[in-house]
Amino acid sequence: MAEAVLRDLIHKQGLDQWLTVDSAGTGQWHNGNSPHPGTRNLLERQSISYFGIKARQVEKDDWEEFDYIIAMDDENIEDLQAIQNEGKNVKIAKLMDFVKNPSESNVPDPYYTNNFDYTYELINQGCLEFLEHVKLTHHLKIRSGMNE
Repeated sequence: MAEAVLRDLIHKQGLDQWLTVDSAGTGQWHNGNSPHPGTRNLLERQSISYFGIKARQVEKDDWEEFDYIIAMDDENIEDLQAIQNEGKNVKIAKLMDFVKNPSESNVPDPYYTNNFDYTYELINQGCLEFLEHVKLTHHLKIRSGMNE
């Protein structure tokens, strides 16, 4: 869900050429699968594309490929730190770390809670704040005057 939401925000702000988003899990049990039906339904209601998103497992090469690795909860942070590639200084953080006064410190997994709407609210808020952080940190500006 977070990959689709962040990709959508990046596209709407015209930042596609500067930012790449990919998601991966710390476990391999869903490798190759499309998003959960509850996630697909929610994203469709929000008119957010999940085209091409398939589950994969985090790899050591991700530390060479990305500047940020964002987790949903404390357990994911621990798992990521255990497999971290020491070769590059990658910022590892939880999505809610970017939200001022978050209602939750961890994003609950809707697979277990069955509350996809609440998870979406947290993810959307986190992605908006994370994207603002990235834009400020890397001096990115929204393109304007585009004919799309």
